[in-house]
Amino acid sequence: MRHGRYPLIVSFLLPPLVLYGVFVLSPYLQAFQISTTDWLGYSAQADPVGMANFRTLLHDGYVWNAFENNAVLLLVVPVLTIALGLFFATMLTMGGRKGRAGVTGVRGTAVYRLVYFFPQVLSVVIIALLWKEIYNPRSGLLNGALHALGLPTPAWLGDPRFAFWCVLAVMVWSNVGFYVVLFGAAMQAIPRDIYEAVMLDGASRAVMLRKITIPLLWDTVQVAWIYLAIAALDGFILVQLMTNGGPNFSSDVIGNRMYDTAFGSETKFGYASAMGVVMFFLTLSVAVLALRAARRDRIEYS
Repeated sequence: MRHGRYPLIVSFLLPPLVLYGVFVLSPYLQAFQISTTDWLGYSAQADPVGMANFRTLLHDGYVWNAFENNAVLLLVVPVLTIALGLFFATMLTMGGRKGRAGVTGVRGTAVYRLVYFFPQVLSVVIIALLWKEIYNPRSGLLNGALHALGLPTPAWLGDPRFAFWCVLAVMVWSNVGFYVVLFGAAMQAIPRDIYEAVMLDGASRAVMLRKITIPLLWDTVQVAWIYLAIAALDGFILVQLMTNGGPNFSSDVIGNRMYDTAFGSETKFGYASAMGVVMFFLTLSVAVLALRAARRDRIEYS
């Protein structure tokens, strides 16, 4: 501190900024450059092709199919996850008996939160393999239960009608527990006097959730929406491990299409980089639009 405050701050900030630039920003910039070449990934030759890779993307049916699946994930996953997260958090935080509803949660709230949060402890790889076994048409838990009830037992991940929706369900299941805990913690910060005053007016739980809880938690919901939208635009690991985009590309997403293009038999790194560049701008646009669309005046309470 003898040399002043700013030299000390710079000495602490400079090393992490350099590491961030080398290992994060530099690969991004290289991807932009590679997307304008025909580089195959393992050769020393990379001839410039200009915007040819991007023009090819416009007419690639496999890429458009993957984009359509990502669009469905973008529309469904955030809505379902946030809705379920708010519902379970409300039940745990304000689900007591009449007379105490809106003030205390149900018995065993801590245990329920632990159960809901458990998928966050597991890695995505373990979740994918676990649910792949659950969906197993021969020895899976799901078909075993359906067989015991005398119901049809489809080949979940092997049927184009169900494979994509099975992966979507796992994506929601693996994320909802985190937002139950997140929303529950935010609800506990809301003064109980507000709920008690609304209860005296005869408001139901649904009205309290719509008129009180969601407006006061709007900033938290907005952040959750952004993170879930980014996760929905990815979905690579679950798809790659559970279905690898199949059957017949029915569950393919752009991350899996990009991986197959770069590391498959053709090894078109330049073309795969073009997909990555498009996804970069698409993800950035979705985040900015979501922030602007969800902007509203902040509600203060004391």
